[in-house]
Amino acid sequence: MNLTLKIWRQKDAKSPGKMVTYPISNIEGHMSFLEMMDILNDELIEKGEEPVAFDHDCREGICGMCSMYINGEAHGPDRKVTTCQLHMRMFKDGETIHIEPFRANSFPVLKDLMVDRSAFDRIQQAGGYISVNTSGNTQDANSLPIPKADADLAMDAATCIGCGACVATCKNSSAMLFVSAKVSQYALLPQGQVEANDRVLNMVNQMDIEGFGNCTNTGACEVECPKGISLDNIARMNRELMKAKV
Repeated sequence: MNLTLKIWRQKDAKSPGKMVTYPISNIEGHMSFLEMMDILNDELIEKGEEPVAFDHDCREGICGMCSMYINGEAHGPDRKVTTCQLHMRMFKDGETIHIEPFRANSFPVLKDLMVDRSAFDRIQQAGGYISVNTSGNTQDANSLPIPKADADLAMDAATCIGCGACVATCKNSSAMLFVSAKVSQYALLPQGQVEANDRVLNMVNQMDIEGFGNCTNTGACEVECPKGISLDNIARMNRELMKAKV
C-alpha cells in the first residue's frame, strides 16, 4: 500500500506549525496506524530529519495517549477504537491521509501531534475521587448491596480513558462527556454519595475554569468516543448539578 501523509509539524508550543507532506510505501493492511507512523519515523531518522512527535504508551486501547485527528475524525475513520487500534486496512492504496493534533484551546499543542491534556487531570483532581477509610477498619464491599443495573452503568461510565476525543470532536470543544462520565461513575454508587454535592460542583467549576465550551447536544462526542460513553451521562451530571445547587 502506497500512501501520502500530510502531517501537522510544529517545533514547540510557541512556534507556528504547518502541514508537511510525506510519501510512504510498502504499508500492510494488518499494521496499526502507530506502526505506520513508526515506519515513517524510521525513514525520517535515516535521512537525518526530525521524527514526528506523537503520544503513545500501552498501544492496547487503554491509556488514551495516542490521540490523533485523522482525516477530520478523532482517532480516525473506525468506530470505538483508539488510534493505536486503528488498522491500515481502513485506508485505500494511494490515499492521502491528513494527520493533526486534537484541536482545542484547552489542549494546547506541545509539539507536532502532541497536546497538553493536563486540564483533564485538574478536573479529576477537583473532585473525581472518593475519600476512603484505610485505617484497617475498612467496610467490606459486599456489605453494600448495589443493584446490578446501577453497577453496570457505573462500570460503563468508568471505561472513559480521558483521551479527549469528545473535546476534539465537539464544535464547542466541550468536555461535558468526559466530566459527566467521571461524575456518573461515583454518583451511581453508594460509596460516592458522601462527597456527591462537592464533587459535581467542583468538577464542573474546574471545567469552566479550564475554558472548555458548553454542550449543544450535537452528539458527535458519543459517536467518536473510543469507549462509547453515552450522552445519558451528561443528563445525569446535569441532574446531579441541579441537586447540588439546590
